[in-house]
Amino acid sequence: MDRDTKETKDKWKQLKKELAFEQKFVWDQLSPAEKEEALKFAEDYKAFLNEAKTEREAVLKITALVEEHGFVSLEELTARGKKLRPGNKVYTVNREKNVALFVIGKEPLWNGINLVGSHVDAPRLDLKPLPLYENVGIALLKTHYYGGIKKYQWLSHPLALHGVVIKQGGEKLNIRLGEKDDDPIFVITDLLPHLAKEQLQKKLGEAVNGEDLNILAGTFPLEDRDAKERCRLAVLELLKRKYDIREEDLTSAELELVPATPARDVGLDRSMVGAYGQDDRVCAYTSLRAVLNCQNPVHTAVGLFVDKEEIGSTGNTGMRSRFFENAVAEILYLLAGDYNEIYSRKALARGRALSADVVAAIDPNYEGVHDKYNAARMGCGVVLTKYTGAGGKYSASDANAEFVAEVRRIFNENKIVWQTGELGKVDQGGGGTIAQFLAPYGMDVLDCGPPLLSMHAPLEIAHKGDIYMSYKAYEAFLKS
Repeated sequence: MDRDTKETKDKWKQLKKELAFEQKFVWDQLSPAEKEEALKFAEDYKAFLNEAKTEREAVLKITALVEEHGFVSLEELTARGKKLRPGNKVYTVNREKNVALFVIGKEPLWNGINLVGSHVDAPRLDLKPLPLYENVGIALLKTHYYGGIKKYQWLSHPLALHGVVIKQGGEKLNIRLGEKDDDPIFVITDLLPHLAKEQLQKKLGEAVNGEDLNILAGTFPLEDRDAKERCRLAVLELLKRKYDIREEDLTSAELELVPATPARDVGLDRSMVGAYGQDDRVCAYTSLRAVLNCQNPVHTAVGLFVDKEEIGSTGNTGMRSRFFENAVAEILYLLAGDYNEIYSRKALARGRALSADVVAAIDPNYEGVHDKYNAARMGCGVVLTKYTGAGGKYSASDANAEFVAEVRRIFNENKIVWQTGELGKVDQGGGGTIAQFLAPYGMDVLDCGPPLLSMHAPLEIAHKGDIYMSYKAYEAFLKS
């Protein structure tokens, strides 16, 4: 290579380094000690996933962890007439399905909050109110799928039953069956390929009907040979004997079928985590750990964990409910000993928020659905998603450029490895997050979370470097 050619190439390299934005591998940016910390973090995260497979279980686990770290319930403080001061740590739970954490800052609450919000629900199969029936000598359970799933993925997959049953007298029975090695599992049958000629000619989304997602419940018949529906009655008898449950009790139950597989390392190098429910419990866990590490912040740091995001954030436990703004009002009352609505509105309107949710990583098997110039990549850090939505950004919260720049500055100053991303090509599809429901308060909101492969599948894939960097990003934001 002659001298002029070498100098030209060196100049191009320098120009690219100074001016171009390039995705970086998290693993290239970490010291050996940080890599060890990231791997340990992933182990703790997998343990959390195994214990928190439903929204109730996630909130229960979050509550237990925050109490260990000195958080006190808002209800307890209110009952005792205690006032709040900077540095205090408070939590409040709504119907066992969402929770808000507050670390009181030095600045008055009405000067704004720093919030990281995630959701703890995930796609699944719910049992119908009267699920049990019998057909051709087999007892089955009818389900209604929750959230966006590909129905065929749930066939012939080991499932576990989680949830609660509220009996006639109000007694609550917690169910968790299918997770232990000696537990039975549940399964939806699939059609053998030898007889699937008609099924295979259907479109993928039409090959399995929602009403056909029925769970095998039992085949042992009742001993009374003259009885009708002997297998169904035998299952009812078993439920009464083992759990003291009658069929009517199932009408006041929330029972969910979730994958029975535990969180596992993926790949020869163990660089990834494969598990159910990482959308969005990867953000729930990383933001939880960030809040737990937050001590004496300037602005009050808030961790918000909500339900029902996968079905539009509806209901009294979703982001559209008044739970969060009511909690802010109560916090203000305990800080000031009085309440003025205008201060509550200012606290929200002057707030800054990261809508902590995952984004689709570009998949080498399905590159065509992504704009590769704007797609997130596995292992390249936490993703800033300026907008989500579908088509022409419908149902999106399009973050203001000023706030994107502010978050970018925070991340760069704290050596956070980050990238940008979109959900996919413009006309390919789309989706939304809780950002669109935080924005109406007037606060600045930006979507921020790790990329996933196989999102909404019974087993989703996340990169350990991205998981760790999401935690560090949320921690930096809350302390800013």
